[in-house]
Amino acid sequence: MLRILLLVAAWATAAVACTRLCAAAVAAARTPARRALRPPRALTLHEAAFLSGGPGRVMDVTLVAMHRRRALLLAHTGWATVVDARTDDVLERSVIRAIGPAGHQARTDAVRRAAGSADAVRAIADRLTGAGLAVPDTARTRSAAAVRGIRTAAFAVPALAVTALALPGGGGPPGPAVLAWFALPLLLTLSALLIGRIEVRPYLDWASPEGRTALSGPIAAPEGAERERLTALAVGGPGTLDDPLLRRALDGGR
Repeated sequence: MLRILLLVAAWATAAVACTRLCAAAVAAARTPARRALRPPRALTLHEAAFLSGGPGRVMDVTLVAMHRRRALLLAHTGWATVVDARTDDVLERSVIRAIGPAGHQARTDAVRRAAGSADAVRAIADRLTGAGLAVPDTARTRSAAAVRGIRTAAFAVPALAVTALALPGGGGPPGPAVLAWFALPLLLTLSALLIGRIEVRPYLDWASPEGRTALSGPIAAPEGAERERLTALAVGGPGTLDDPLLRRALDGGR
């Protein structure tokens, strides 16, 4: 009887996870298509950063740009110190508000979270989503939850099968028969995982397919000695920085 209950639990786990995954894929596919930016134009540095890594990447670019021009000191211990609070850039003003006036300090990861949720970053997200270049938050969140659910089911079903095998036989079916009971729900979850990689994977990133195409084009970064480095940071992340201490600073000093 316990084996039957475990089999029912395996089927329920697989069915719920697969249903959520299919619903997420259908909902994402039904997201109203928006035309790309017209007329075509190059992405700005912060737009490219958002499409590549979301609000956190936008903050990485902003913090490093302020650090390079000595408006902000990023310590490898994970602290950010305001040196010059004068700026006309809305993103940099968000950073200053998150830390305080000149001389004030705050943890770098806390600054990234606070400034990354500011109106200036949300404006970038809304603009890119409206242009069809960024995946809407609801579609990305729902898709990610569905993929996590199907992965959990893919581990849960074999665990339930092993538990069923470990139960005393008591004249019940042999081990191979018990495994056969669980083969179908396991096959269902593994098939759903494959479907998820094909149908749902594009909606887990910040950039939509059109956004990824735009990222492969030119990026309108400000002129200056740091242009190439900031562009590489926006697209490739902190790993592109040649300064290991600066990489540690963006990683909160870890």
